[in-house]
Amino acid sequence: MEIPKEHLVDMYETMVKIRRFEERIREMYFADKLPAFDIAAGLIPGEMHLAAGQEPVAVGMRPHLQPGDAITATHRPHHVAIAQGVDLNKMAAEIFGRETGLGRGKGGHMHLFSVEPNFGCSGIIGEGMPVAVGAALAFRFKGTDNIALSYFGEGAANQGAFHESINLAALWKLPVVFVCEDNAYAISVPKAASTAIPDNSDRASAYGIPGVLVSENDPVAVYEVMGAAMDRARRGDGPSLIEIKTDRLWGHFEGDADAYRDDEFKEEMNQRDPLVVFGQRLADEGILSADEQTAIQEAQHAIVEEALEFALASPYPKPEAALDHVFA
Repeated sequence: MEIPKEHLVDMYETMVKIRRFEERIREMYFADKLPAFDIAAGLIPGEMHLAAGQEPVAVGMRPHLQPGDAITATHRPHHVAIAQGVDLNKMAAEIFGRETGLGRGKGGHMHLFSVEPNFGCSGIIGEGMPVAVGAALAFRFKGTDNIALSYFGEGAANQGAFHESINLAALWKLPVVFVCEDNAYAISVPKAASTAIPDNSDRASAYGIPGVLVSENDPVAVYEVMGAAMDRARRGDGPSLIEIKTDRLWGHFEGDADAYRDDEFKEEMNQRDPLVVFGQRLADEGILSADEQTAIQEAQHAIVEEALEFALASPYPKPEAALDHVFA
């Protein structure tokens, strides 16, 4: 497949933005938590799950999206939210617990919701799959050609919600694409110790739908596979299950000692950093020169800094508003 240059450039720009956002959030998260790690301290108290290394699974679907498409993501959601186009200022503010955030500072980084674009995530494992099926059913009733995408980790593929959601979507031929981000570890548990088969994409055959494995953490390969699956869903031909082998460059959460992955594993993983590899590929193919990539990096880094400045300048929610905008 020949990919338009503008799509390749857009994917690179978005990968740069995602990586810089995660790097800066990581820096600010740890700023007041050391030398003795205190998860409750600092500008961003609580857990933080970052997606450095998993950028390809998000940017590969981005050029195929249409306005109104719905996405559900996991407790590691920033890369998918940024790729879909969630307002970066409001997302940063939500992460910092500020009133100008997506959820007025009351949801935090694992519970980001945005009406425009249609994005949501949750800290509950597997929770987004039935929600995506519901969105797809709503599109069916409305008669639109919108689709839903459900992102989840390989550990969530062992949840009942995985099988229930795929079964119903297949039965009703709903316009939904299930995307398994396989980073090989469910927290600290290796996939081989928890899952009976090597590839979750093989499970698609049990429900009579296509199952496709993307064996490398490559945005171009993801682009091609996601394009076919998303087109299939829009045509009314039903769901697909895609599994993408990806890498979580850092720990499961910030503060994770990450001792369950040995140094050799980490070194090999860092050598195939998708941002570096994709940048080199674009340079080799004459798509983006080194100078052009530097300019993109500077521009995207500036956007991230603006979002962080917006967040830090925003007020905290007032205590008396604690029960506003929540379910009673």
